[in-house]
Amino acid sequence: MHAARDVFSYPRPVTAPAATAPFLPMSRAEMEALGWDECDVVLVTGDAYVDLPSFGMAIIGRFLEAQGLRVGILAQPDWHDAAAFRALGRPRLFFGVTAGNMDSMVNRYTSDRRLRSDDAYTAGGIGGQRPDRAVIVYAQRVREAYGDVPIVIGGIEASLRRIAHFDYWSEKVRRSILLDAKADLLVFGNGERQLAEIAHRLDRGESIVDLTDIRGTALRRREVPADWIEIDSTRIDEEPAVVPLAPAVDAAGATSHRVVQAAREVAGDERAHSVIRIPGYREVLEDSTLYAHASRTLHLESNPGNARALVQRHGDVDVWLNPPPIPLTTRELDAIYELPFRRRPHPAYGEAKIPAYEMIRFSIAIQRGCFGGCTFCSITEHEGRIIQSRSEKSVLREIEQLRDTVPGFTGIVSDLGGPTANMYRLACRSRSIEAACRRPSCVYPRICPNMSTDHSALIRLYRKARELPGIRKVLIASGVRYDLAIESPEYVRELAGHHTGGYLKIAPEAVSEAPLAKMMKPGIGSYYRFRELFDRYSAEAGKKQYLIPYFIAAHPGTSDEDMLELALWLKANGYRADQVQAFLPTPMSTATAMYYSGRNPLRRVTRASERVRIPKGLKVRRLHKAFLRYHDPENWPALREALRRMGRADLIGNGRHHLVPAYQPAGTGARGEGRRTPRSTPFRTQHTGLPDAPGAGPTARAARTPRVRGRTR
Repeated sequence: MHAARDVFSYPRPVTAPAATAPFLPMSRAEMEALGWDECDVVLVTGDAYVDLPSFGMAIIGRFLEAQGLRVGILAQPDWHDAAAFRALGRPRLFFGVTAGNMDSMVNRYTSDRRLRSDDAYTAGGIGGQRPDRAVIVYAQRVREAYGDVPIVIGGIEASLRRIAHFDYWSEKVRRSILLDAKADLLVFGNGERQLAEIAHRLDRGESIVDLTDIRGTALRRREVPADWIEIDSTRIDEEPAVVPLAPAVDAAGATSHRVVQAAREVAGDERAHSVIRIPGYREVLEDSTLYAHASRTLHLESNPGNARALVQRHGDVDVWLNPPPIPLTTRELDAIYELPFRRRPHPAYGEAKIPAYEMIRFSIAIQRGCFGGCTFCSITEHEGRIIQSRSEKSVLREIEQLRDTVPGFTGIVSDLGGPTANMYRLACRSRSIEAACRRPSCVYPRICPNMSTDHSALIRLYRKARELPGIRKVLIASGVRYDLAIESPEYVRELAGHHTGGYLKIAPEAVSEAPLAKMMKPGIGSYYRFRELFDRYSAEAGKKQYLIPYFIAAHPGTSDEDMLELALWLKANGYRADQVQAFLPTPMSTATAMYYSGRNPLRRVTRASERVRIPKGLKVRRLHKAFLRYHDPENWPALREALRRMGRADLIGNGRHHLVPAYQPAGTGARGEGRRTPRSTPFRTQHTGLPDAPGAGPTARAARTPRVRGRTR
C-alpha cells in the first residue's frame, strides 16, 4: 500500500481560531459571536446539521476545524434563491457541497419512483426540504452567489456519480456529476484525506486548477498529460495483440503521451503514470454493453494498492479520476471520531425532532468499509473494501462520553457497528497480497483463504463495553455478515447471549442460486448454519429470540420462479413480510450495470457474454413484491394469475400446502368487489410486528415467529 501523509500533520494556518466552536456556525450572528469576519470553508448540505459523527457534514466540518480552519455550515438552504447561499459570506478557500448522508433521489423517491412525504434527516421529519439532484442544484446556486469561489463536491451522491452513470429516475445515462454541477473538484469516498490536502494547498496559495494529483478526486482535463501512458480500454472486442500504438505527434513535431492497447504493456515505474481510458459518455449512452465494460473496469480499479487513474471523454473534455484514497490508519480514525462533537442537533432546531438522529444518537461507529462486495450495495464503491477500524480504547472512551453527556441516555447503547457489524479488525493476512488483489469480494463465492475471520478482537470489545459502569446493555443493530460469523461460533454465542434485543437482522436477500450469484451473496446453507448456532446459543442464554431476514424483490438475475421459491420458503418457515421493496438501481453499482445493460460485469464483457434476466417494468416489479407478501389478500389476484401462467395452479387452494387461497375476501384485491370473507385466516399462527427501533424488544403478545421486513439497498 502506498504511504500517505498523516491527516493531522499539516501546519495550522495563521488565521486558525484559538478555540473550537460550540457548534459550527449556521448564521452571521454565530460567526460574530466567535469573532470571525469570514469563514475559510463553507459546507452546504441537504441534511439538518446534527453535530454527531454519524452525520457526514459534522465529521467533515469538525475535521476541517481541527486543521485550523473556520468552518460554517449552510444546512438545507433555500435552493430557489442564491441569496440563501450568501448567508455566511464569501469563504476564503472554498465551498464544499454535498446532498447529505443519503443520495437525494433515494431520499426523496421510493423504488417505484413515488415521492416520499417525509425525510428522516430533516427537523420534524418534513419532506421536500432539499431539491432533486441536490449536489447539482446547490452547486449552481453557489456559483450564482459567488462565481469565483472554488466549489468542491462530495458525499455519497457525488461519489457514486463520478463517471457517466445510469440514472434510474430518468431511465437514461447521465454525464459525470462533476460537469453537470460545474464544480472544480469532486471528492469520492470518505473525504478526510483529500479535503485536508485541498484545504492546505489552497491556503498556501495554490490555485484549484493546479490540484490535479490528489488521490480520491475527479477533475476536468482537456487531454492526457504528455508524460502519461494512456491504456486504451474503450473497446470490448477480443484483446488485441500487444502492439504499442505509434506515439502521437503534434503540428510542431512534439511527441505527446504514449497510447497502448493492453494494460500488460505497462509495468514497473511506468505504471504510476498510466491512465486507463474507458468508453466515453456518448459511447456508453448509445451502447449498453460498453456501459457494462466501463463499469467492470472501474470496479477492477478500486483497490488503493494497485488502482490506476481512469479517464472518460465527455464531449470535448475528459473527466479524470485519480486512484482511490489511501485508507485511514487506526490512529487517524480514532482522532476523527474523538473530535469535540456535541452529539446533538444545532440549537436552531429547538425542540423539533430529527428522526435519523433519534434513531442513531446512542450508537457508536467502530469501523468503515466493507469487503463483501454485494453488487446492489454502494458501501464498497464509496468507502472501499479495506476495513478501517478504531482502537478498542477509542470506542470505549466514546461510550463513556455518550453515557456522560447525551441527554436521555438510559444505559443502552443501540449499536456498535458500521457498514457491517462483524468486520471489525478483519483484514487480509498479507499486506502484499492485499495490495495486489483485484477481487471484487473477499467472501464470494467463498471466503478467501487469505482473509482473517478471527472475531476475537470484536468479542473482547463487546465484553469490555458492557462492563463499563452505567452501561446496562450493548445492542448490535448493524447487519451481521452471517457467512463470516459462522467461522467464529464464539462470536455467535456472544451475540445471541448478550447483544440481541429479541430480534437480529441479517440479509440472505434471496434463496435461489441464480439471483444470489448476481448479488454475490452466499448460498442459503450459510443462513441455516447461522440460524442453528443462533438458536442454540439463544436457548443456552434462556432467551427466545428471532432472526429477521431481509430480502430484495426484482433484483437482476431473478425470475418469477425464483420469487415463487422464496415465497414458498417464507411460508414454510412461518415468515410474513411486514414491508417490502423492490431493487433500486443506484448509480455506479454493479447490479445497476446489469439492470441497464442486461450483461454480467462480474465476468469479462464481450458481445457474446452472459445475458442477465432483468425484472423491469412496474407490473413485474409489483409481482415480485407480491410474492414476498404472499399472505396479503390484496396480492392474491395477481399471484393467482401468475401461478396459472407458470403452470403452478396446484398452489392455489385453501389447504396448508397452498400458497394462496382460491377465495377472495370482500373488498380486497385488484377486483375485490363482494367476494366472500372467510371465517378465519388461512394461517393459524398469529404474528406480531417488529419494534420500530432495534433493541426495543418483542411486543406484548406472544408470537411463534416474527414478521420480516424487506428493504431496498
